[in-house]
Amino acid sequence: MVPSTNDSQSMNWHRSEASRWLDKGFIGVTGFFGIAVALVLLAIALRVSIDAFPAIQKFGLGFITTSRWNPVENLYGAWPQVYGTIVTSFIALLIAVPIGVGVALFLSEDFLSPRIQRPIVFLVELLAAIPSVVFGLWGIFVLIPLLTPIGKWFHETLGWIPLFNTVPVGPGIYVAGLVLSIMILPIIAAISRDALVAVPLELRQAAYGLGATRWETIFQVILPAAFSGIVGGVMLALGRAMGETMAVTMVIGNANVASPSILAQGSTVSSLLANQFAEASGLQISSLMYAALILFGLTLIVNILAELLVRSVRLKL
Repeated sequence: MVPSTNDSQSMNWHRSEASRWLDKGFIGVTGFFGIAVALVLLAIALRVSIDAFPAIQKFGLGFITTSRWNPVENLYGAWPQVYGTIVTSFIALLIAVPIGVGVALFLSEDFLSPRIQRPIVFLVELLAAIPSVVFGLWGIFVLIPLLTPIGKWFHETLGWIPLFNTVPVGPGIYVAGLVLSIMILPIIAAISRDALVAVPLELRQAAYGLGATRWETIFQVILPAAFSGIVGGVMLALGRAMGETMAVTMVIGNANVASPSILAQGSTVSSLLANQFAEASGLQISSLMYAALILFGLTLIVNILAELLVRSVRLKL
């Protein structure tokens, strides 16, 4: 029996109503969880701020610019840790970003056959799953003995430059930066590859149709189109680098100094928290919370700057 015209119209109406309700339900659920994530973030920031308030009240902004950390006299300043966090993260990005984006390009283009490409992609992503304590142990027993002679050569050859004017003794800022670069490399490579693969094929074909070469297409079409995704991966990796605790604590030396030399020992906010929080009390806990709040603020500032960069690039495209 063939359905009548009225029956078909009724079925189509019911389908459109069901689709409309599904759309509303999906928007409502995702909106609820989006707001919930924002509220959780605000709750964390509020809790840390409340615990840090005694230190904020006593030390003010001078906490960021002073270097003294003396639990006996209750005098605290986190400049060496803030400096160490920024420098080690910068070194990590300086090494990992060009390599990571290069690996992503290599694994997203047809340089290799799919049979070889897929296992390499899996291995790169698997590298991100290695626990940080393993990286720390590898840094102590493999990387430090390997880098110490190199660091001494730089000091002997270029010691007149402030960047290398400290004799390396093993652990140091440069070791921590290199370990972090290896830890964040798979994050940048994996997310950048996903962004490059997601670029519409029509853009590539249009570039070839206009006479562009392969490398002109990659640098002038593919990379600009995937720029926001690549920046997102870099920012996620930077957050990992700034907040990394165990691996950095094991290889940076944990010295309360802010030296311009990358060969010197140093400290980060995360390593400070890991080393002192278990035995802290009173104003020291508040000071550690203040340091954690500063790290929270640094991460927020970096993400805001990244969003502004992405928007400015989109306006130019």
